[in-house]
Amino acid sequence: MVNRTDHHKPMNTLLQTSGLTKAFEPPENVVDDVSFAVNRHEIFALLGPSGCGKTTTLRMIAGFEKPDRGEVVLNDRKLVGKKLFVEPEDRGIGFVFQDYALFPHLPVIRNVMFGLKNVPRKEREERALEVLCMMGLRDFRDRSPFELSGGQQQRVALARAVAPTPELILLDEPFSNLDAVLRHSTRDEVRTLLKKAGMSALLVTHDQEEALSFADRIAVMNEGRIEQIGTPEEVYYRPRTRFVAQFLGTTNLITAEAIGATALTEFGRVNLDRPANGRVTLSIRPEHLTIEKPDRNRDNYLGEVIAKAFKGHDITYRIRIKARECLVHTDNRINFHAGDRVNVKPLETAVVLEEPTVPIPSAKTAV
Repeated sequence: MVNRTDHHKPMNTLLQTSGLTKAFEPPENVVDDVSFAVNRHEIFALLGPSGCGKTTTLRMIAGFEKPDRGEVVLNDRKLVGKKLFVEPEDRGIGFVFQDYALFPHLPVIRNVMFGLKNVPRKEREERALEVLCMMGLRDFRDRSPFELSGGQQQRVALARAVAPTPELILLDEPFSNLDAVLRHSTRDEVRTLLKKAGMSALLVTHDQEEALSFADRIAVMNEGRIEQIGTPEEVYYRPRTRFVAQFLGTTNLITAEAIGATALTEFGRVNLDRPANGRVTLSIRPEHLTIEKPDRNRDNYLGEVIAKAFKGHDITYRIRIKARECLVHTDNRINFHAGDRVNVKPLETAVVLEEPTVPIPSAKTAV
């Protein structure tokens, strides 16, 4: 397992975690030596499947769980360390729960005021109203939570977290309870609001599209460890491990013989994203392939269309080449049918994965 961590601490770092580890049932660690940094004014996402340790990591940063070892530093102030544990209420961190956790008996403005401690009531009300205006909820100040839509409740929960002006906002699967349409619009609104307020946020999600569209950088977690950290473009186009390649969308995994900057595959020679030699596992996205009418000079790489899925703006083809299958995404102007003979042509470089190579059966694609 590759553990890609963020040890470098640039000048604009707000949050730094180092070696966070937690085991609920030793000796197996739920979170295993996790290190990463969140910059000021940055939206950072912990992305991974259920049970990978991302929510436990978030709860250790918030102070709801004590790590077995490791450190948490926020704005150069150590919150967790050897014999040191700052209580959640003293960390200066806002938290938006998955179920919003609004008080049903309090109106919206009182829910937002709740997070403002040791402030005169008039100032609390003024600050709460200011944040509600920023969230577009001024006209809902006197409504009860049950009178609001899911998206409006989400913004009230965010307003309550933002009102005390925390240094960092933690978002635990905040959009998962919304329907698909509302999820997209609310996500866009929340991102805009966070950026407008100049706040830093740490999002936990299992939704790949959500992480790719919402975050400035992503840490991909698997089985308690971080496998890769990078911008959405970096982790999608340049995955470093098989897990990252498959988890972040559909990909073709190919076993090939590499010679320097190229490798020989079933559909011909492909360029590699970095030099390699010997047997390697490659990842190439379906949209980075295309299909053409057969070329008599390339009969060795002739494939057959075995399935076609028309999706309006694009088409997904399943192609059999020798004993292997691959997926190809094309625009809707490239039109073939099941049974047609075609050549598969790479449009981009293939990515060399870092995991040890194991035999890959035919049709090994992440569908």
